[in-house]
Amino acid sequence: MDSQPFLLLQGITKKFPGILANDRVNLEVRRGEVHALLGENGAGKSTLMKVLYGFYRADSGQILQSGRPVQIRSPQDARSLRIGMVFQDFIQISALTVAENIALFLPDLPFLLTRERLFRRIEEISKRYELTVDPAAPVGQLSIGERQKVELLKLLLAEAQALIFDEPTRSLAPHEIEGLFRVFANLRRDGYALIFITHKLQEVLAIADRITVMRRGRNVETLRRNEADAEKLIALMFGEKEVVLSPPRKEARGEKQPPALELRGASSRGQGLKTALQDIHLTISPGEIVGVAGVSGNGQKELGDLILGLETCSAGQKFLFGREATSWPVSRIRSQGVAFIPEDPIQMTAFPWLTVQENMAVGHISKYSRKKGLTIDWEAVRSDLDRSLKRLGFQIPSLFAPVGILSGGNVQRVTLAQETAHDPRLIVAFYPTRGLDVRSAAAAREILVFFRNSGSGVLLISEDLDELFSLSDLLVVLYRGRIAGIFPPQETTVREVGFLMTGSKEASRS
Repeated sequence: MDSQPFLLLQGITKKFPGILANDRVNLEVRRGEVHALLGENGAGKSTLMKVLYGFYRADSGQILQSGRPVQIRSPQDARSLRIGMVFQDFIQISALTVAENIALFLPDLPFLLTRERLFRRIEEISKRYELTVDPAAPVGQLSIGERQKVELLKLLLAEAQALIFDEPTRSLAPHEIEGLFRVFANLRRDGYALIFITHKLQEVLAIADRITVMRRGRNVETLRRNEADAEKLIALMFGEKEVVLSPPRKEARGEKQPPALELRGASSRGQGLKTALQDIHLTISPGEIVGVAGVSGNGQKELGDLILGLETCSAGQKFLFGREATSWPVSRIRSQGVAFIPEDPIQMTAFPWLTVQENMAVGHISKYSRKKGLTIDWEAVRSDLDRSLKRLGFQIPSLFAPVGILSGGNVQRVTLAQETAHDPRLIVAFYPTRGLDVRSAAAAREILVFFRNSGSGVLLISEDLDELFSLSDLLVVLYRGRIAGIFPPQETTVREVGFLMTGSKEASRS
């Protein structure tokens, strides 16, 4: 390892309206190592890396490369300094092929680039770093894991030397995560500097050489891997705050009531890139959490959309709270007490230019409008939002901050608070703990169990098998739009579910 860091960040400060995101942060990045950046939501990790990549400009501080001060005013400046970043949301053109997406990114793109030459360059890098993907495949037809490989290939062919990964395992299946870590090991072997932003302690402990913990915009401590364990990292992340890691306690169900949800042979057409659902029989009782497991793209999103009315039944029926609801519009379904925790709040339920309290009011306009819609009862909005945040144990920077400037985890916190503020009867939750730090994820799980114990039905779609096993009363496995298995978690194993998720083994529905 070089004695001098490849990149050195000194005294980096970045402010947004009402938020001090980075407060005099120092960080060194060395070649031939995986440097994990760990911290709770809003700790400033992604902001710091976006400063390094030129997406944001620091208000103060400096960046040195190999001991030389450099100015990074844009992503183009960063790329010219051999710094690349793989964002959570990929920057790709779905209609173009893998090779075409890569070609558009290359800084040395000649006026005429032959197909054979481009394919050869892609194949050489792919083979060396286990990034196998078909150069001729349309990107829109690839899995999340394959699309991530395309992003990394773009950076490697552009000769980046420092690679920033922002929550790269967020949407990956277990075997894809293992594959990504093999890629990390190969890159480390060849002297690349890797920065790995994550909330997942076990992943940090599995792959990182050094770990920097951030809290409230500052770096608390940097540890070598052999100096760290889960308890020490949690203490650094949250200070004196107590963090509950054990699954929340479940209580016995009350008397039997009509199902919160019942699907009878429900199917959908699956047009375009959507997965067709086929003959889905599913019941969620009041006071029950039904977990849904599956590799991304096997019908989880379509199942949630079908329940919410965003997707129509091409066959079969849907019942809500004992009433036939197959043709109900979204507005009627929501008005009956169905809450929706989306996979991507910014894209689906939040208005990034509106403040936190304004988003709450817009989402429940009939409740808060006064004088025939001419005014809004802002005091009631704030009261309900404060109550919900306190019940969840969440803190956010400000109710008056635009949602678009919040971290991904804080946006998820706001969404959870808004959607559970009015005591829903059925909660459809898409990956509710994705992107949340340990403490916030524990609080989110606790609130799902709270509503389950209060008599609400919960559909929990998650990629975290440990979470599904610990929370679910009933576990459903989806594969290619069909139910591959239904069973109580105590009657199966993670290994069995993993086989069903990948189509490696069949199981009869019970």
